[in-house]
Amino acid sequence: MNTSNKYFVTIGLEIHAELNTTSKMWCNCANVPLEETPNKNICPICMAYPGTLPVANVKALEKMIQIGLAVRHDTEKETGTYNNISNFIEFDRKNYFYPDIPKAYQITQYQYPIVNGGAIKANINDKVYNINLTRIHLEEDTAKSSHDKGDYTVIDFNRAGVPLMELVTDAHTYDDVETAATVSGEFAKELRRIIRTLGAGDADMEKGQMRVEANISVTLDKNKYGTKCEVKNLNSFKSVEDAIHYEVNRHIEILESGEKVIQETRGWNENKRSTFSQRKKENAHDYRYFPDPDLPKLYTYELFNIIKIMGSLPILPEDRRILLVDIGLNNKQVNMLLDDVELCNYYLSAVNVMHKNEEKLSLANYLLTDVVGTISKTNKSIIASLPDIKFMIELVTMISQGLLSSRGAKDIIAIAINENKTNMGVLALAQANGLIQQNDDEALRSIVNKVIANNPTQWAEYKGDTKNIGNEKLLMYFVGQCMKESKGGANPEAVTAIIKSL
Repeated sequence: MNTSNKYFVTIGLEIHAELNTTSKMWCNCANVPLEETPNKNICPICMAYPGTLPVANVKALEKMIQIGLAVRHDTEKETGTYNNISNFIEFDRKNYFYPDIPKAYQITQYQYPIVNGGAIKANINDKVYNINLTRIHLEEDTAKSSHDKGDYTVIDFNRAGVPLMELVTDAHTYDDVETAATVSGEFAKELRRIIRTLGAGDADMEKGQMRVEANISVTLDKNKYGTKCEVKNLNSFKSVEDAIHYEVNRHIEILESGEKVIQETRGWNENKRSTFSQRKKENAHDYRYFPDPDLPKLYTYELFNIIKIMGSLPILPEDRRILLVDIGLNNKQVNMLLDDVELCNYYLSAVNVMHKNEEKLSLANYLLTDVVGTISKTNKSIIASLPDIKFMIELVTMISQGLLSSRGAKDIIAIAINENKTNMGVLALAQANGLIQQNDDEALRSIVNKVIANNPTQWAEYKGDTKNIGNEKLLMYFVGQCMKESKGGANPEAVTAIIKSL
C-alpha cells in the first residue's frame, strides 16, 4: 500500500496446542481428538453431567513444566534457574455459552498460570528476534462442531476435555508489516519445533492440533498502541503471515480515510485470503472468571521435581540449530531437520560418530534429497523407512574415498529403499549392481579413447580451439559421453584429467 505516513505494526500472538497425553485433562477417556467415530471417547465428565467432578491430569501438568523450562530466558538457562515456573497454580472457570462447551464454561487458568514469562527466538535470514512471552497456561479443548449437515449442526465430543496449552506473547512493535508477518510466522514454527522436540504434542496445524490467533494494531505513534483486532483460528503458517498483511493494510486504509478502527474479533477466510467481522471483542470481565471450586490449588514445586525434569530435557531446537549451522548446513537444510524431530535425531546420531566435516555435509545432502525423496514416493513413513545409520555412513565414506560416484550413490539409495536391501551394505550393493566407481587409469584411458574415436568432429573442434572459446562446454560433453560409456561407473574427476592431458 502506498502511503506517505509511517505506520508501526504491533503484534501479539495467542497460540493453542493440544498435548498428547494418554487420557484427557479431567477424566480417563482416551485422548484421541482425531478419532473418526463420533463421540467414541466420552464419559459423564466430558459431557458435564450434573454431579461429576474433574481430576487434573498430572502428565499434562508435567508437559507444561517441560515447555516452560524450554522457553526460559537465556540467563535462566545459563544459571540453571526456573523462575518462570509458578509454584502456586489455580484453575478457573471461564464462563460463556456455545454448543461445543458442554459445561457452559471452560476450565482454564486466569490469575495463576503454570508458566509466567520466557522467550522464544525467531531466526529470519541470520537475524534473531527475541520474542518475550507473557504466560503459558493449561486449559481444556472444546468439542468439534460441524455445520455441513444441512439446516442443523452436529457436535463430536471426542475433543472435549483434551489438554490444551495456550501461549500468549508480549505485544511486539515492528517498523513494517513484512517484518511483523515474517517474524510471527517463524515464531509459530519455532514453538512447534519446541513442542515436537519435547514430545509434548504433534502440533499439526492442518489437523487442528495447533491454532494461532493474532492481535493486530497499527499506529503512527511508536509509543502508543493502536486499536487492536484479533484474527482467530489461523491454521497454517502462511495464513498467519497473510492475515497480518491483510489486516494491517485494512487498518491503514481506515486510518487514511479519517475513520477509526473498531476493536473486534475477526475470522480468516481461507479461500478469499481476507478477514471478516465475527463479533465485538470481549473483555476479561465478560467471561466472569472465578476459581473452580471443584479443583484444588496446587503447589508445583511440592508435586514435581523440577530439577529432575530440567535434566531430562532433550537438546532443544535453538541448540540444535547451532550444531547444524556449525557443520555448515544451509538454512533450508537446518529448518528441514528441525521441523522433523525424528529425522534430526537420526542425523545428529550419525554425525556424532563421524569425523570428517565434508562427510557430514555429504550425509545431509543425500539424506534430505535422495533418501527423503525416494521414501516420499513410496507413501511410507520416512522415519520407519530410513536406512540404518551405519548404511548411510558407509555410503558417504565410499563417496569421499572415490569408490562411489554421485550417480552411483543415488542409484544405491533407490535400490536399497525400493527393494528393501539396506541390510546388504553399500559395498555389496555397489558390487552386485556394477556401481563401484572406476579409478583404474588404464581402463579409463581406454574409455576416453573410445569416446574420442566415436566423436572425431567434436574432438577436432576441442583440440583446435586455440582461443579456449567453448572448451569448457566441449570438455563437459566428452566427460558426459565417458560417463555414459561407463554406465556411470567412471570417476568424472579422473576422466576430466585424462581428457585435458590428451
